[in-house]
Amino acid sequence: MIKWRGISFKLHPLFVLLMLLSVMTGQLTEAVTLFGIVLLHELGHLAMAMRFGWTIREVKLLPFGGVLEVEEAGTVPAREEALVAIAGPLQNVFLAAAAFAAGWAGWVDGSWADGFATANATIALFNLLPILPLDGGKLVQCWMSLRIPYHRTLLWSMRISLLFSAATVAGSVYPLLNGGRPHFNLLIVGSFLCASNWTYRRNVPFVFLRFLVHRARRSEGRIGAGTLAQPIVVSEHRPPSAVVKLLMKERYHLVYVMKQGKINRVVPEGQLIDGFLRSLTNGHADLRFFM
Repeated sequence: MIKWRGISFKLHPLFVLLMLLSVMTGQLTEAVTLFGIVLLHELGHLAMAMRFGWTIREVKLLPFGGVLEVEEAGTVPAREEALVAIAGPLQNVFLAAAAFAAGWAGWVDGSWADGFATANATIALFNLLPILPLDGGKLVQCWMSLRIPYHRTLLWSMRISLLFSAATVAGSVYPLLNGGRPHFNLLIVGSFLCASNWTYRRNVPFVFLRFLVHRARRSEGRIGAGTLAQPIVVSEHRPPSAVVKLLMKERYHLVYVMKQGKINRVVPEGQLIDGFLRSLTNGHADLRFFM
């Protein structure tokens, strides 16, 4: 582990395993090149996150990219999350273009330049798959959060990630049907993504709870700056645990509580969230409701 400016840089055990396999099969140069590409990819994310003032706790390097552990996860604007997500693949685009130009100019060996450019393109394209925690999965989640309630966004991004993770595993063993050999690297990575998203499935209630905890602070900022409210209309019999599931990440809401076809009262979202969080501490609500 390496620490820089309070940020821990770690190699995920999966990355260490694939690096060892590369060394054992006589592919040391390829392993070192992969490490450099992944590191620069993740530094793209890091630079953009630091530009927005995010608090980064840890950078974990994986064979296909990496994961930033940040304090603000799920609580920052979708625009910032999208720009941080796309910054990694853009690094690979720049590296591939630089390698191609250097090979064309004769500054480096042409075959090495082609291989380096291909490796960058592969990592960039793989990262754009709609699977969490890949960049494509984060971009899909950002896009969905602008159109549907955030709780539904979390559920559907998890389901899409599980589906494509399973498809990745299936693709890795597909050659067996034609008498070929499976793609072991893809099988390992796909299995990791399946396990990661299965764990994420169980953690959705806690991810949503963190969103609600930070929501009040962002709501106060929106009110202070002036904002248009999007109404949520519910029956007086609808519990707060169901109403908070209707909150949009990028909207401020006023909740209109209806009784016999008339507005009984108007509840600001901050008051709604506070009431729901108090019910959790009092033991009157169950997080399993958010599964």
